[in-house]
Amino acid sequence: MPLSEQEQRLLEEMERSLYQNDSDFVARVTKRQGRPTYTSITLGVLGALAGVAVIILGLVIRQPLIGVVGFVLMLAGVLFALRPGFRAARSGGAQGGTSGPGASGPRKGGSSGKGGGSFMDRMNDRWDKRSQDR
Repeated sequence: MPLSEQEQRLLEEMERSLYQNDSDFVARVTKRQGRPTYTSITLGVLGALAGVAVIILGLVIRQPLIGVVGFVLMLAGVLFALRPGFRAARSGGAQGGTSGPGASGPRKGGSSGKGGGSFMDRMNDRWDKRSQDR
């Protein structure tokens, strides 16, 4: 069942309010945390390959304990490769870690003139421009 025109306007107004007033919350909720970085993938694959080599070494010299250590090393490499990247969490934590009434104020308006800023800041600026054009 589609929303009525009044409900659609109310929903759009609520979304605008959320994006304007709680941009830090929106950034935390919509942040993609499950995306590994290339560095962690590379190091994880290298660790997993080293684990396989240690397992083979344990088989060759007939030491089950070395094979278990190789398995643990291989498992740790795979888990390291699949872990989420911390680059976005650090940059969000550094910006969101400052407290105070003016902590998010300068960040909102500062990224519109530059080409930089976080993804959510750019999206907020685009949203503000689009809502002002109406």
